[in-house]
Amino acid sequence: MTDKTSTAPEPSLRDWLLSETPSTRRQARWGAFYQGWVVFRRNKLAMLGLIILVLLVLTAIFAPLLSPYDPYAQSLPNRLKPPSAAHWLGTDSMGRDILSRLIWGSRTTLFIVGTVALIAPILGLLIGTIAGFAGGWVDQVLMRITDIFLAFPKLILALAFVAALGPGIGNAVLALALTAWPAYARLARAETLSIRRADFIAAARLQGAGPTRLLIHHIWPLCVSSLIVRVALDMAGIILSAAGLGFLGLGAQPPLAEWGAMISDGRTYIMDFWWVAAMPGLAIFVVSLAFNLLGDGLRDVLDPKGDKE
Repeated sequence: MTDKTSTAPEPSLRDWLLSETPSTRRQARWGAFYQGWVVFRRNKLAMLGLIILVLLVLTAIFAPLLSPYDPYAQSLPNRLKPPSAAHWLGTDSMGRDILSRLIWGSRTTLFIVGTVALIAPILGLLIGTIAGFAGGWVDQVLMRITDIFLAFPKLILALAFVAALGPGIGNAVLALALTAWPAYARLARAETLSIRRADFIAAARLQGAGPTRLLIHHIWPLCVSSLIVRVALDMAGIILSAAGLGFLGLGAQPPLAEWGAMISDGRTYIMDFWWVAAMPGLAIFVVSLAFNLLGDGLRDVLDPKGDKE
């Protein structure tokens, strides 16, 4: 007679991710990510925003394949044609297909948003955490500089920078980044002040950790989640500011397709040929709304003070 030994069934991937006692740091990290995704996908509006932004990214990547016409090819006999089967969103004053220019303009929008989202939060995180951690005169000097930037409306300050640097998409991105960092610096400083006297910081000091290690390995990771939420919510404002610079002729220069410049081109014909300005305006509205919806969803996941019911 042989003994039959029972073996425990292999845990599923979901059980592995939701384990309350993770055996490795990797399991804990992936488990936290999965739980955050579960909370995020319950928010239907946030999922809608995510889908819109994924479609925007795919549109920008595959613009040469999706664009029905050359976005820069002029056809004066077809100028100011209304939406039709040949031109789904109509044509502009130069006879260029508006849908094609919107598709290629998505690349410009993503370039501006991505670059500003990379520069401004990093600069704000660096300045804010140094100010909050160092304190004293360092905090006073850095925060007074921050207050000077916050004293001016963002768009007005961006206009001043672009006027000094010259028109162009690169200078517009730099101007937007230079006007966006103070809000992130304030947020990072507030987070740093709340955790710099925590017990785990004191324990790390006793183990010989210096200021640089404390900032990079202990304080920055705790500030990142709040900054991500703030960045997602600020993207709509950045898109509108970029479109404002393009509308004034200080952003992307012709013939580059840019949604704000397209609205500027169509403002002369707004009463009779409404689609020339309305279509890029609708694109700006949809993408801005998507970023706001995504930001709300990320706040539910990443904000430790928020309700995650």
